[in-house]
Amino acid sequence: MDKVQDIDLDSIHSFSDMMNQLINSGGFMGRYIGHAYKIWSEMLERRGEITIFMSFPADIMATGLRGVIREIVRRRWVDVVITTCGTLDHDLARSYRDYYMGEFDMDDIKLRDSEIHRLGNILIPFDSYGGVIQEVMSRFLNDLKSRGVEDISTYELCSELGRFIDSESSVLTWAYKKNVKVIVPGIYDGAVGYQIWVFQQFNKNFRLNLFKDEKLLSDYVYNAKSTGGVIIGGGISKHHLIWWNQFREGLDYAIQITTAIEYDGSLSGARLSEAVTWNKVGKYANHVSIWGDVTTILPFIVKALMEAGH
Repeated sequence: MDKVQDIDLDSIHSFSDMMNQLINSGGFMGRYIGHAYKIWSEMLERRGEITIFMSFPADIMATGLRGVIREIVRRRWVDVVITTCGTLDHDLARSYRDYYMGEFDMDDIKLRDSEIHRLGNILIPFDSYGGVIQEVMSRFLNDLKSRGVEDISTYELCSELGRFIDSESSVLTWAYKKNVKVIVPGIYDGAVGYQIWVFQQFNKNFRLNLFKDEKLLSDYVYNAKSTGGVIIGGGISKHHLIWWNQFREGLDYAIQITTAIEYDGSLSGARLSEAVTWNKVGKYANHVSIWGDVTTILPFIVKALMEAGH
């Protein structure tokens, strides 16, 4: 057994120093944050021979964590992002409008009367969301139409939308520039998806081709020497990531950060070790599950990786 070592604050001069000390602290979730840093470091050291997938839900894109996700994509630490439609909603909206800080316990009736949405403790004025998404998506979809695009996957749609937004703050723009594929299995479950549906009512030849998305995932999985996953939260994004990796006997590396519990049988709270029984994580994979708020945890891990020279 390894001894529990006290954290020596005087010897910590960087985030990477902190991560290395957390590994030996034996301190509940802190220890596993250190392990996540080590696993991700190993994945990045093997960058030429490993395919890295990342999944996350849309809500974090309404927060400042968008800047961390953008940096991950900008540095091309991942090959494929699997997410939900709201990621497109918030990334597009925040490329043109501002969101604001609020509190969890605000008067929601007053907020509605003031035409403000509340997402946790983030405040989103009506005109920072629905209206701007409708206006930009109308121009974007008509641009696709003018170029004769009628059959498109979600990863092609996200790339084209990133090109169209053309904002240094946009995750989609950087995904377009760095050729990181963004796949949205539940594309219609959000404002961007709704605008696509409305557009299709007047342009019957326009089709979203989800088979192309699955073909891309199939190619990545079957051609990979090894695979890794950075899994934030759960739901359809997490499941789509681990689902495809079962066809190669599971992920070789996996990091999960979640606030959900496993005791209701949910996928969102299920440990990665449970995924081993489904062949979605390899029997001998290097994996760790962290229970905590990703907006608190991820910035420290990513900053530590940057300091380590990745």
